Amino acid sequence: MTTIDWSIEGPHFNNCNCDYGCPCQFVALPTDGTCKGVLGWRIDKGHFGEIRLDGLLAVTTYAWPGAIHQGNGAMQCIIDEGADEAQRQALIAILQGEGSEPGASMLKIYRDMCSTWHEPIFSEIELELDVEGRTARLSIPGLLETSIESLKNPVSGADHRARIDLPMGKEFHLAEVASGTSKATGAVPLEFANSHAHLCQSTFTSGGLSA
Repeated sequence: MTTIDWSIEGPHFNNCNCDYGCPCQFVALPTDGTCKGVLGWRIDKGHFGEIRLDGLLAVTTYAWPGAIHQGNGAMQCIIDEGADEAQRQALIAILQGEGSEPGASMLKIYRDMCSTWHEPIFSEIELELDVEGRTARLSIPGLLETSIESLKNPVSGADHRARIDLPMGKEFHLAEVASGTSKATGAVPLEFANSHAHLCQSTFTSGGLSA
């Protein structure tokens, strides 16, 4: 296991197959008993040892046959093709929570709960992400499309705002809840519409979630 110090700071989103709110955030079983999701990251500031990661994008797709803690999941990383070889390997290590103690952060937990890790893909990634506005758009040509929008009042159609506050969270401490639709055709196929999504500003380090 590496002893390299690392951190990534910036916004990210998660769109999964659960109903809005996602029971998993409240230590309950997922909506249909399975857990599938896509996470998109914009790294505003980051490093892996001396390797700078500022401005890079990364995506991870996941699928578990049951709840995450029951294990036997599969994951695949999709790395910004603009990253050089050193940056690519650094991002792969970070997205696996390398160097973190077990249970220290979502990145380490998710990797430990996956028995299958598919080879990473290096691709063009288009990502627009607005935490405050509760919107995001992710496009990876020929592989993955995600769109996220704010929740809507079913009567008036006005934006509805809801947050999840997790002081002891491993993925975030405060997240904006939204509605997401995703379709992925990679090694971890995904397809869900109008399902739970959240967006947050966070800082992950080799020691765990720090903000």
